[in-house]
Amino acid sequence: MKKMPELTERQKTLLLLIVRDYIESKSAQPIGSKRLAEHYRINLSTATIRNEMAALTEMGYLRQPHTSAGRIPTEEGYRYFVSQMMNQAELPESVQATISHQFYQSRPDVDQWMTLAASILAHQSQGVSVVTAPHIDRAKYKHVELISTQGRQVLMILVWVGGEVSQQILTLAEPVSQERLSQSAARLNGLLAGQTVEAIAALPARSDALDQDILTLIVQDMRRTSEQVSGEIYTDGLTNVLSEPEFAESNEARRALKIFGERSTLQDLIARMLPNGNVGGLQVLIGGEGGWEELRQCSMVIARYGVPGLATGTLGVLGPMRMSYAKTIPTVRYVAGLLSDLVNDTISGE
Repeated sequence: MKKMPELTERQKTLLLLIVRDYIESKSAQPIGSKRLAEHYRINLSTATIRNEMAALTEMGYLRQPHTSAGRIPTEEGYRYFVSQMMNQAELPESVQATISHQFYQSRPDVDQWMTLAASILAHQSQGVSVVTAPHIDRAKYKHVELISTQGRQVLMILVWVGGEVSQQILTLAEPVSQERLSQSAARLNGLLAGQTVEAIAALPARSDALDQDILTLIVQDMRRTSEQVSGEIYTDGLTNVLSEPEFAESNEARRALKIFGERSTLQDLIARMLPNGNVGGLQVLIGGEGGWEELRQCSMVIARYGVPGLATGTLGVLGPMRMSYAKTIPTVRYVAGLLSDLVNDTISGE
């Protein structure tokens, strides 16, 4: 990323006011010198403000969409704004209390937590939210259930430490009674509890043929789960941004929203956004940061949550570059922290 010119204190103040005013405006109209002088009671003449706005435009922080019109922020203008308030923006304590209460009033159920998180993020930010369920980073076995269905078919329910569940129908070589299936599950649960897939795969072959068949399938299932990019994806708030001027007038911006209807594309996007993202870390992508064609007209605030090395997920908000960063950033950070605590409590309680 190119190095931007240094700003004077006056230019910093004006740039921050312009970006804030443009974000807060409902119509997304350019900001003029007269409005700045009158609305913020700046002790500067409109001519001086115009000169400074022209300098900021020349430096690449603002742009002038029409002749004799006001200015709007460029991607660099938004980046400067975000850099200045990234660690200053806080969620009011009353909002924190409300969100926390909603989570701890809900049932201890991952699906309900994810749905609630997506709803809260969309409501607070007025953007499109995306939340991935906590995904097992390093699968650890908790228990298996084997349920006879019909004939040679058996339902295998495999549960990992952290709460992730996998179900599949097995077809055995011959019919097996429910009593024998339950005995096999009990033996395997006693043998495998808390172990990783690597440790389970290294165990010597079982003398009981049924135990060995189930053990092989457990290893295959755990490996397949570990290779997945993310857990189930939850989204909310598409209608929030469809009415924004940028999305209503730009086919390019509206195309970005189609990502949320394509699970594989969204998974790939999330994986590329935070390849080495630390839990608790937060990233703001503005205009795709030069490498995200799908997001060229958008911004995204995204963070990881969970317990490193065990189970982690991703959550974020997408909206126009004119999104309310001062509200969205602390909301994403706070909800990520809450989900990390919930995942940690779930794992600790195993």
